[in-house]
Amino acid sequence: MSDSFTNYYSDYLDATYDCVDRIVLNAYSTLACSVGGFRKWWRQLKGTDDDLNNTSIKRFAKYMGRRICAYAKKNRVPIIHCKAGQRKHEIAEQYIPKDPEFTGLFLIIGSCAPNSVYNIDRSKESGKITNIAKKKPMPYVKHYSFHIIDPEWGHITIKLCGHPPFNAQIILNGHEYVERKAIEEGVVFTKEGNCFTDIDNARHLGLVAETSSERAIGRLAGVCERWIYSTCLCFALTLEEQERSGFRYQYSVYQAEYSRNLLFTRGKVLDQVFKGLVAHSWPFMDINRVKTIFGYKKRPAHKRSRKSRPRLEMVIERPVYDMTVFKLHFGAFTVKFYTKGEHVLRAEAVLHNARALNCRRSVGYFPELINKLKNILDNVMEAVNCIDVSWIDDGSFDQLSTPSSVGKSRVAGVNLNKERIRTVMGAIVNLAPNPRGFTASELAHAVNKYESEQCLDYTAGKASYDLRKFRGKNLVRKIKNSRRYKPTQKGLRAMVAILTLREQVIKPILAATEKPTRRQKPQNQHPVNHHYHNIQLEMKELFNTIGLAA
Repeated sequence: MSDSFTNYYSDYLDATYDCVDRIVLNAYSTLACSVGGFRKWWRQLKGTDDDLNNTSIKRFAKYMGRRICAYAKKNRVPIIHCKAGQRKHEIAEQYIPKDPEFTGLFLIIGSCAPNSVYNIDRSKESGKITNIAKKKPMPYVKHYSFHIIDPEWGHITIKLCGHPPFNAQIILNGHEYVERKAIEEGVVFTKEGNCFTDIDNARHLGLVAETSSERAIGRLAGVCERWIYSTCLCFALTLEEQERSGFRYQYSVYQAEYSRNLLFTRGKVLDQVFKGLVAHSWPFMDINRVKTIFGYKKRPAHKRSRKSRPRLEMVIERPVYDMTVFKLHFGAFTVKFYTKGEHVLRAEAVLHNARALNCRRSVGYFPELINKLKNILDNVMEAVNCIDVSWIDDGSFDQLSTPSSVGKSRVAGVNLNKERIRTVMGAIVNLAPNPRGFTASELAHAVNKYESEQCLDYTAGKASYDLRKFRGKNLVRKIKNSRRYKPTQKGLRAMVAILTLREQVIKPILAATEKPTRRQKPQNQHPVNHHYHNIQLEMKELFNTIGLAA
């Protein structure tokens, strides 16, 4: 089901499609991850734990590094050792094979990163093990990133630690899975990075992306099993040692990205929509920075006539058209809005740590996790649309200052003449995109950021009192079975409209009563300033006509 933002601009769209983007899975051995299980696994591997010590654990990492170097030299696989700060995925892109039929390992990157390593303490007298514990803080140890081309998922990365218990991460991209399925279906497209920017049949691609994403969810464990034992872990444990010791991986979701892509019919409309979205959202939401990467072309005003079909794939390093990005951060979540190519607007929800969702993270529950991420994106886009397109009913404005009821309690009205109420209203709008809502203490913290004289030492108790007023007017609702609040859609539109009218309409009109000062006009004047200047001139004529001193 589409959100209100997509529905509002549906007349200007060719199609929309949702897709799971970057996926990061944690791979771990349930047996070897616990202290007792690790000792049992060692006994199954070696037959005894007499040689279990810190030196023998480090020896695994050395043997693994030698085997990897020997294999890379024999099979002519590039191996690169990176330092801290180097962007490894950009290095890997330079080595991706040009042959579309290639599958298998094409690059190995070595680097250091923190990971769990066991520390073995033995008695000096008896030589027996006295304690096994994980080192704290986690030491930096050698990791190897195996870059592989999979026939279904394209470019995948498996990052493996050389020390037991050989923890690993698998990095995949759902767009590459959809790309391969689209080629099988005969969809012709142009691809920029991980986004389809020029499509011969956009609606067909939308159907392929929807069905392919559902299939991909069930194939995550399969692609991991296909490569991690035979291509990666084999350098530390041979297949016979893996079977003898009972070493098997389990997979859980660590990070995920979910995107909604809006394909506009005309690039000029996309520019107008997105620039308006940024301009309207900037005053109300906590956007620290808007980043624009300038291209060397302007988006066309009319729909381009297609004389030739797009190429199957094209990866563009420098953007042809301007690409603007703004981000909203909510703890472990980030929602990004940005433009791609000639006519694509993308909204992307990024989950930095799956623990924040408070749900099961094993790969079997990936559909449930993605559904929650989709709901987060829907909620944020609903809030952004309310801020972008706001209005207030005729009767609602007059009724705000009158008393109301919350349950059986009678509460005061929302008096917009008070600076404190206006500041609280602005803080509620600022917190509106947060998918989890906000508490009274979070509202108090947001109000104190404004540094208003009327809101000094604004506490959670005062915030709770003011929230009852807003709840009485149905501007804010309480989330069921929690102490968190969210503005209603109608209430959010009304609050944004009130603040916009006061700050950007009423104040400038009242300022027009003063005698305008003659100044040199700037060469590049913002359209809003141009309208303000015209209003000022018209108001001066009006005041002269009705006899009001100006």
